[in-house]
Amino acid sequence: MESFGARLKREREQRKITLDDVSVSTKIATKFIVALEEEHFDQLPGGIFNKGFVRAYARHLGIDENQAIADFVAASAPSVPEIPPEETPVLAAMAVRVPESKKKSRSNDGIPWGIVAAGLLVIAVGFALWGFHSREKPIPRSVVATPVQSEKTQPATPETAIPVSQPAPPGPSAGAPEAVALPATSAAKAGVFTVLIKAREDSWVSITADGKPVIQDTLTSASEKSIEARNQIVIKAGNVGALDISFNGKQLAPQGHDKQVKTLTFDSNGLRP
Repeated sequence: MESFGARLKREREQRKITLDDVSVSTKIATKFIVALEEEHFDQLPGGIFNKGFVRAYARHLGIDENQAIADFVAASAPSVPEIPPEETPVLAAMAVRVPESKKKSRSNDGIPWGIVAAGLLVIAVGFALWGFHSREKPIPRSVVATPVQSEKTQPATPETAIPVSQPAPPGPSAGAPEAVALPATSAAKAGVFTVLIKAREDSWVSITADGKPVIQDTLTSASEKSIEARNQIVIKAGNVGALDISFNGKQLAPQGHDKQVKTLTFDSNGLRP
């Protein structure tokens, strides 16, 4: 049978077409055309270019393009060499081992399988009996009993008749009056009221609390003074408009204008008119 390359060369020579004519017409290098005709496929660029060369060459010669590509694929496909049977050591080894496996199967035929089956049956029955016995084993009474049942069976006594949630009566040494007594500091502050003065600007002040002088000086800007008393607090201010005054934490409205001299009197009910 004529080869792929020989057929291309024959078709070209019959049409009296030179290699240069094919190269100029198909834009294929002359060395690639020679490689196709001599079937030196390893000299071709590879990939889709090879089939493109074959198609363009066949079109220029006027032969069937698809058939030419099919012939090229068949000719360029790598051939797998056949290995003679005597050169396959794996098959030879398998052929040698077949008789040995048959010998083993024959030797196993002599095992008394009835004895083995009977032994397995005895073992299975033993496990079944053991499982049945473990499920039917009674549970000790000490595990079933609960604290509630034991309380019901016990006779009622004066100690057990008292509910658990009932608190025990306090003893003579409980010291209830001392436990609920207020601290000395809290008792001392009962009925005490507080006046807080914050100075936005400098202001001269003279303050007395329950008739005792507290301060007689200039209260500078951004400073504050807190006074506590039981009965009365008297504040004399030389710039009352510059003072922010609070009674028991509640700020009061402005008490005058800047540079105004004024006297303010407080008692436990607040600022007196």
